[in-house]
Amino acid sequence: MPTSHRLVLPRLVELGAGAIAQIAPMLASLGCHRPLIVTDRMMVELAYVARLTEPLEAAGIEYAVFADTQPEPTESSIMAGVEMLRQGLSSGEFDCLIALGGGSPIDSAKAIGVLGSFGGQMRDYKVPRDVSEAGLPLIAIPTTAGTGSEVTRFTIITDDQTDEKMLCAGTAFMPVAALVDFDLTMSVPPRVTADTGIDALTHAIEAYVSRKANLYSDQQALAAMRLIAPNLRTAYHHPEDRAAREAMMLGAHLAGVAFSNASVALVHGMSRPIGAFFHVPHGLSNAMLLPTVTEFSIPSAAERYADCAKAMGVAEAGEDIDMANQRLLAELTALNEELQVPTPAEFGIAEADFMSHLTVMAEQAQASGSPSNNPRQPTIDEMVALYRKVWEARTPGVVA
Repeated sequence: MPTSHRLVLPRLVELGAGAIAQIAPMLASLGCHRPLIVTDRMMVELAYVARLTEPLEAAGIEYAVFADTQPEPTESSIMAGVEMLRQGLSSGEFDCLIALGGGSPIDSAKAIGVLGSFGGQMRDYKVPRDVSEAGLPLIAIPTTAGTGSEVTRFTIITDDQTDEKMLCAGTAFMPVAALVDFDLTMSVPPRVTADTGIDALTHAIEAYVSRKANLYSDQQALAAMRLIAPNLRTAYHHPEDRAAREAMMLGAHLAGVAFSNASVALVHGMSRPIGAFFHVPHGLSNAMLLPTVTEFSIPSAAERYADCAKAMGVAEAGEDIDMANQRLLAELTALNEELQVPTPAEFGIAEADFMSHLTVMAEQAQASGSPSNNPRQPTIDEMVALYRKVWEARTPGVVA
């Protein structure tokens, strides 16, 4: 008997160059009038906040700004925003949130919305809980082509007490609308372009091989790979290339749709603890893991991984499955080399420190639930072995 799949998507998406200028009519269509803008200091300095507030002011829309979100957000880093929202809700000052920035400000805004509306601590909302409460409307405006957070029902916040990157999931974290404007990515530096781009590619690959994959997510994942793989190097080496930037932004967006409706797998499960313990940016820790984890996983989903190679354009349509997968592994390794992805040691992590955390990282990865979506489900010992293999990798690279 066929199995149905529930799809969760934003209500509205404005897509394309100049989309940010449509914020006022977007708010009007949602019946929202008093936003709290959640962003970071870099967005203020780069005048991206001004690009957002100018059309709001022209439309006579009052707003406030919380610009103190941090990279790889922790619960303590968002509490000032939570308090600002609570006070504004009690006084009738706010009726929605606008998140502007990369994955960290958008993830922060999702968490601020839930904690500000429903109270408690972030650990109260982590998986396996399904957070389905109808929270404050959130409009997400991404400025990087990577996380796809504008179309996902997930947020990731670190527990300050345990250094655990908590995965929180449910419709309460899904933005009601998104403005996806590739113009906002034109000034993104090469290191961020590389890390967020590999993050998006990982989303697409993992969504396609996930045990929760479905016909809908498959189409989004394959389309995302077709867009990201031929354009990532161009966007990295030639950041002014508008066609490459547009393709990357759409690819990241579709990859977000794919994994939000199919879930990520082992790469992400093992990546979050590296970020939590050693402060490695999320996309970069994904990149460190992607070739090794893919090699581990291929035997359990060889045909699916071969499809990925073909969608990425590194294998021919009729090519033998084994050869296609060899080409996939070669491409992932070559991509890391060209985009100067460092090993953990090259990033600056001390070997003794890394090795002392192997078991707890594997346990936290397992607890997140993501490894259970992997086509080849690992034991704790196998994840420890994979972490060791990633440490021993000697892919050339430096942090740019």
